Amino acid sequence: QVQLVESGGGLVQAGGSLRLSCAASGSIFSINAMGWYRQAPGKQRELVAAITSGGSTNYADSVKGRFTISRDNAKNTVYLQMNSLKPEDTAVYYCNVDHFAPLVGSYGYWGQGTQVTVSS
Repeated sequence: QVQLVESGGGLVQAGGSLRLSCAASGSIFSINAMGWYRQAPGKQRELVAAITSGGSTNYADSVKGRFTISRDNAKNTVYLQMNSLKPEDTAVYYCNVDHFAPLVGSYGYWGQGTQVTVSS
């Protein structure tokens, strides 16, 4: 089992910044991709950003140029630096980790979610 603990959410004014962190712990064998998703009230969960084990990144068009995803493989931690925040960025942000273990294969784990609220 892999546990994910997220931190860094909160309330910020439009134009402000927040940094989210997600640390994986437990029976970790190999972590492949790590990513951040978000879900606003009444909307489907959507991919915000993802990063492979090799460092390749992918972003939703709505956050390109404002958000930066990074990871520290030694700490099994993924970060999301969010700048120039907009009210439409308000959502619960979830960390997702693609974990591989022998005999089990790949399995995606989710964090508990952290609320990000951007006031206008």
